[in-house]
Amino acid sequence: MPSRGATPASERTLLVFARAPEPGRVKRRLVPLLGGRGAARLHAQLVERTLKTAQAAGFGNVHLYYAGKSLFFEKMRKRFGVRLCSQGKGDLGARMYRALRRHPGAVLIGSDCPALRPADLRAAARALRGGADAVLSPAEDGGYALIGVRRAARTLFGGVAWGGDQVLAQTRQRLRRLGWRWTELRPLWDVDRPEDVARLRRSGLLRKR
Repeated sequence: MPSRGATPASERTLLVFARAPEPGRVKRRLVPLLGGRGAARLHAQLVERTLKTAQAAGFGNVHLYYAGKSLFFEKMRKRFGVRLCSQGKGDLGARMYRALRRHPGAVLIGSDCPALRPADLRAAARALRGGADAVLSPAEDGGYALIGVRRAARTLFGGVAWGGDQVLAQTRQRLRRLGWRWTELRPLWDVDRPEDVARLRRSGLLRKR
């Protein structure tokens, strides 16, 4: 029986953002190392691992927000029982804002952070339940691998230099301006650069195919 005040797993909502694994359109910085098809294949593997992590975390509602058209997403829906939602138009900030506005209290993650664990997702949910207005998992490249908010605010996502090394700093600045209390979880690393692929191979986090 859950403790008084705890959020049942069936009520937790997790949003996973992912792009279609199309050669030449994902992981472009890895194309010189892996080729277009290789980079797309790695991206698909990362999405699958992310959904396995989401499944293991015990969230009752997992929504896969997709960008681009691909039968891959339908396969993921059948395999993991996720709900498919289109990210829609706009920059990353606009798309995340719409998704979080639609799901107050949700946790949102990308699909390129293999170091993310089920315990990280559960910790994020606990932080929000415990009264934090927001929760973040900093990424080593200056961004963040996870964000959760009790309520969405457009100013938190507007005007951020997405893809750069100041995303986390700019987000912290906006949180301060909003007067929000936030929690930061352990730092994580994602797979974007050739050196990240080497680190991934050493880590053993993905099965070889």
